Amino acid sequence: MVDSLTRVDVLAFRTRAQGLDRASTPLAEATVLEFGVQDTGPDGGRWALAVRGVAVDALGEEALAVAWTLRGAPHLYRRADLPCIAAATEPFSDADAGKRIFDAARPLREAGISPIEALESVAARMRTLVTGPMVKGEVSGRLAELMEPPYLRFCRPCQATHLYEQPFRLAALRAGLELEPGTSPPVLRPVPGFTRAGSVPARFDVIRGYLRLLGPATPRHVAEFLDSPVKEVKAHWPQDAVEVTVEGERRWVLAQDAAGLTAGPARTTRLLGPYDLYLQGRDRPLLVGEQARAKALWPVLGRPGALLVDGEIGGLWRPRQSGGRLTLQLTLWQTATPALHASITDQAERLAAYRNVRLTGIDVEE
Repeated sequence: MVDSLTRVDVLAFRTRAQGLDRASTPLAEATVLEFGVQDTGPDGGRWALAVRGVAVDALGEEALAVAWTLRGAPHLYRRADLPCIAAATEPFSDADAGKRIFDAARPLREAGISPIEALESVAARMRTLVTGPMVKGEVSGRLAELMEPPYLRFCRPCQATHLYEQPFRLAALRAGLELEPGTSPPVLRPVPGFTRAGSVPARFDVIRGYLRLLGPATPRHVAEFLDSPVKEVKAHWPQDAVEVTVEGERRWVLAQDAAGLTAGPARTTRLLGPYDLYLQGRDRPLLVGEQARAKALWPVLGRPGALLVDGEIGGLWRPRQSGGRLTLQLTLWQTATPALHASITDQAERLAAYRNVRLTGIDVEE
């Protein structure tokens, strides 16, 4: 067993594992794409790649694809990896599928329809319906006419009957459908030449991915991230996971990564988007221990971005854009030294360039 690790060791490990300390990263070496890069909001998936050194402006339109996968959220992947991603992100079992589709599971089971059977049925209908780009609402409306009552719910805000949301989202990639980038409401379209992979290479395994990028972790952490039962995660736990202790707690990491746990601090400053993978670990108190700060970083609605400074969350940021001008509103949780101010300014300029606007100021509140 590795000697007891501190939270600083863990945060440095995650910073390096996710490529946040790299100035330049070829697309093929961006390992976060094998796990999925959540693409939520204007500073979503592509910005997450940019802060990891990927030259997103130089990527061809077909290099990346967006699909609903983990937790039903949109994620970016390398297009060539989609067949493996589809297989890797499927539920492990019927019990797992039931947990992932939330409140849709009960009416389906009461009607004698298993959750996995339901996902396949919805996917089959979607596959037939969506032969070209279609807005989500149109797809949902057409499906509501075709599917049986156990698949449907009445939506009070819309005053209409729809499919349950999670079966709709989790069936899309199973049906060979991706999301058209930058569309709101979402537009679904067929993935050209799509065939789901018959097996999952280890690098796409979602449990291994969590341990590799957000480890060391426990089965419960992984289960909460996937919306899976802990029992299912334990049943698929990697045989090469080794036990370590973090602040006195038993956790696990892949054996191949254990040596990197004590590599020392990772020096870097980054403006992380609100749904960046670094903020997605299910051990939030390890990342931000103070309750008031945690509440500010992860509110129920309207998440801010996070300032990453040498592995620590050093503050919050929100963009204020008007026309072609951008002002960064920054709340600092540490002293603004001249060196830190310079590195923040550099990252703010980088964000402005990414958004194709001009940085006009940084308003700092300490």
